[in-house]
Amino acid sequence: MRVYMMNKPQGLITAKSDRTRKTVMELFPPDLYDALHPIGRLDIDTAGLLLFTDDGRIDNLLMQPKRHVEKEYFFYAFGELSEEAITRLENGMLIPGEEEPTRPAKVKLLETCHVDDVKDFLPLFRRQRYLKNPAGPVTGATLTIHEGKKHQVKRMLRALDLKIFYLERRAVGSLRLDPALEQGEYRLLTEEEMASLLSDIRKEIVVE
Repeated sequence: MRVYMMNKPQGLITAKSDRTRKTVMELFPPDLYDALHPIGRLDIDTAGLLLFTDDGRIDNLLMQPKRHVEKEYFFYAFGELSEEAITRLENGMLIPGEEEPTRPAKVKLLETCHVDDVKDFLPLFRRQRYLKNPAGPVTGATLTIHEGKKHQVKRMLRALDLKIFYLERRAVGSLRLDPALEQGEYRLLTEEEMASLLSDIRKEIVVE
């Protein structure tokens, strides 16, 4: 079993192949392209920790929505994260389109600033429009969730009237993104990281 971590850049889709769009697999040389596949997925506009393996047995044990594996995300969002909003996130909340509330999340508020302060993180195709309001409020925070519902982090924040414009996954379980990896770079997990990952898998509990 081999597992690689990548610091996924924005603009690439998480797929083995695609007829029209560039995929994360194109960052690998041919031998790894043929052998590996992504574990789970990140949206095209989401950056950060993405795992790849040549062993299909571990996919479901880490990334299925009913699993308890923590996933930590950093985000910048338009708007202010109030104490009331933090409480809703931490207690579990119902988001549109779901029948059950989310599991309690962990929130860490890191930064309150303005649009102009984080202009380099604005999506390029909308940057000029957003910069028409340079003093608009922006929140920077981490959110740790325990499910894997589609677009979950964005939907949770949207339900609180915050719009995410930059999203980066920083951890899956006890495995953290290597800060030395530039976006688009990857490396094989160390023995210690593999042991930690396998420990997370052994501790998995399915919510029936």
